[in-house]
Amino acid sequence: MLVYVFDHTLDGLLTAVFDSFFLHQQPEFLLAEGEQLPLFADAPHMVVSDGEKAERVWKGLEKQLSKEGLHMITTSWLSEDRSLNQPLFNFICKVFRQPQVKNLERNASDPDVLEVRNICRRVLHEQLRMKQFIRFQKAKDGTYLAVVSPDHNVLPLIINHFQDRFNDQPWLIYDAKRHYGYYYDGVAAPIHITFEDEAAVPFNLSNGKLDADVLSENDQIFQQLWRTYFKAICIKERMNPKKQLSDMPRRYWKYMTEKNEKL
Repeated sequence: MLVYVFDHTLDGLLTAVFDSFFLHQQPEFLLAEGEQLPLFADAPHMVVSDGEKAERVWKGLEKQLSKEGLHMITTSWLSEDRSLNQPLFNFICKVFRQPQVKNLERNASDPDVLEVRNICRRVLHEQLRMKQFIRFQKAKDGTYLAVVSPDHNVLPLIINHFQDRFNDQPWLIYDAKRHYGYYYDGVAAPIHITFEDEAAVPFNLSNGKLDADVLSENDQIFQQLWRTYFKAICIKERMNPKKQLSDMPRRYWKYMTEKNEKL
């Protein structure tokens, strides 16, 4: 039983594909470092991520796949779901082993393709919800802050949307779960940022609340107005908690002004 082990990066996975063809092997399992080896497995092949090998594989994919297929690979990878590793590896290998098959990425009858497509859909669904549920707070210096913690790593997919929509004002969208964010100064392209000491940031990572001494006075008023409006338009006789949870899952509530009375 042949097993490949990689570092759970996209470059690592593409390198694993390169090694598979170079060594004329087709591993039964592709595992991330730290995952349990299956019983009776041979000594695993340790994949060493190599940028040049990964680039060669990606250039080959660009020749074989449509933009839709390439987008499906990169988007599904943002799921950070380890169950994606094997089907994505198998799918990419099939692209090269079956060059005569056109539009393989659309073949939903293939179990590997179907799994990658389904995971891609889940990521795209969450990035849509992020666009809907992100709530900004305005700091005294004019910067708008939004804190999120999505199930999938969707920030790279939504940044262009917010740059287009709020292109004349500075903002910071920070992923508390992955400890990074994007800052836009209102002029240049958004930049990727991290904080060396998250304990020193002027906002609460657990609920996204800006510290009182940096929160704009007008924003405090607007938040209260928004909560009042949200309550006022609620018709008790038509309340449907099940439908509300379906449209607005509870995991998003802690960062939403209208659902967090403590903001």
